Amino acid sequence: MVPPSRGFALRMEYDGTPFVGWQRQRNGVSVQEVLENAAQNLAGGHPVTSIVAGRTDAGVHAAGQVVGLMIATELAPERLASALNFHLKPHPVVVLAARPAPPGWSARFSAIKRIYRYTILNRPARPALAAGQVWHVPKPLDAAAMHEAAQSLCGRHDFSSFRASACQATSPLRTLDRLDVARTGEEKIEITAVARSFLHHQVRNMVGTLKLVGEGRWTVADVARALAARDRARAGPTAPPEGLCLIAVRYPEALDPFRSADR
Repeated sequence: MVPPSRGFALRMEYDGTPFVGWQRQRNGVSVQEVLENAAQNLAGGHPVTSIVAGRTDAGVHAAGQVVGLMIATELAPERLASALNFHLKPHPVVVLAARPAPPGWSARFSAIKRIYRYTILNRPARPALAAGQVWHVPKPLDAAAMHEAAQSLCGRHDFSSFRASACQATSPLRTLDRLDVARTGEEKIEITAVARSFLHHQVRNMVGTLKLVGEGRWTVADVARALAARDRARAGPTAPPEGLCLIAVRYPEALDPFRSADR
């Protein structure tokens, strides 16, 4: 007898380097594919479905991705997490926590904040330990100037200048709650972006633009003008994916499956 399908919320981390992104694609292995394959092993081969909070691109990492999983199983959430992790080997993907999905909850549509962090390694020597996890920029960057310029992007704007041409969103309007740039130690610069939702490549395009400010090639006013232009060609380049990581996803308290979990 097949157990009834049940909804679970999963909090996950993964190294995006070997994947074509979260979403299933024909040209390579995706995070969604390895998760759903692992889950099918626990459901007697019966199909499972998953909905993700943030569809990360190829090479982008996650430290706090949230996934809604429908699976036919009688396993308790803690045992489900352990069993999934066993079947996820040897992929660099793990389930950090599993909880019953609250009624009416959607990993994607119930989210009220998504938090991304972009890390730049700002030193002459290339990375060894952090290879594949940072953008290596050898030339010194002015993090304070980058932060000042970033503030002109906060608020509700038409972000067409920072939107990928392949973006499928119906509107370029987004509200950027925070965009902070800070040097951590002597070698790293961390850029934290917070919003309910982002356009395709929006964070990476903003980072590529702010790098021009850090190098002294652009001024703070140049960034504001690029935003106002509503033209992708007027903003800076797209930063590489390896420096980007989805740190956390937040939900209203009444719909947060992890509200009592250790974050």
